[in-house]
Formats: sequence, C-alpha cells, structure tokens
Amino acid sequence: MSILEIAKRTAEILEDKKASNIMIMDIKDLSVIADYFVICHGNSSTQVQALTAELKKKVHELDIELKGVEGYDEARWVLVDLGDVVVHIFHKDEREYYNIERIWGDASIVTTH
Repeated sequence: MSILEIAKRTAEILEDKKASNIMIMDIKDLSVIADYFVICHGNSSTQVQALTAELKKKVHELDIELKGVEGYDEARWVLVDLGDVVVHIFHKDEREYYNIERIWGDASIVTTH
C-alpha cells in the first residue's frame, strides 16, 4: 500500500465512523515530518475517542504500522502517527481554535474519491 493509499484508507475509516470535515493535506514538499496530514473532527470527547479507537483497530487489521498516539485521554486533539501519514482527530472546538488548515495553507488538498 502506498503512502497516499494509506492516507486515503485512513480517511475512509474515519468517514465510516462518522468523522466530520475530513481533509487530506499533501505536505511532502513543505515538511519533513510527514507526507500527508489527515484531519477531521468529532463533536464530543466520546466521539473523538471512538474515532481514535476505530482507527487504531483498523490500521492494525490492515497491517499498517502505528508509531504512536498522543492526546487520547483528553480527547481534545488526538495525534495518530502512522509514519508518513499523521492523523489529527480534533474535538470540534479545538479544530476551530487551532485551524491547522490555515497554518498549512500552502499544502495541496487531496481528493478522496
């Protein structure tokens, strides 16, 4: 599975679990941290944790290496590190506040379909 396919599959998993406003940003020419950010949000802490738990389960089933998860207990901004794909699962309020889409505004948006 290519890095882009991992990003797209991650977005599909989150969409199936009813994440909101899912976006894949291509940052490979802008940063050395990752090639893609997958960004979404949930409307409650419970939903953010459910999205994270489902993603962890599914990437394990797909044999995608999960390097780490940060922020799960607080469920305000969870970072899931899949290596060249970094997933940001926000609580809606935090997503509006941090607005990382604006910070990474030079990144191109990848269509998922």
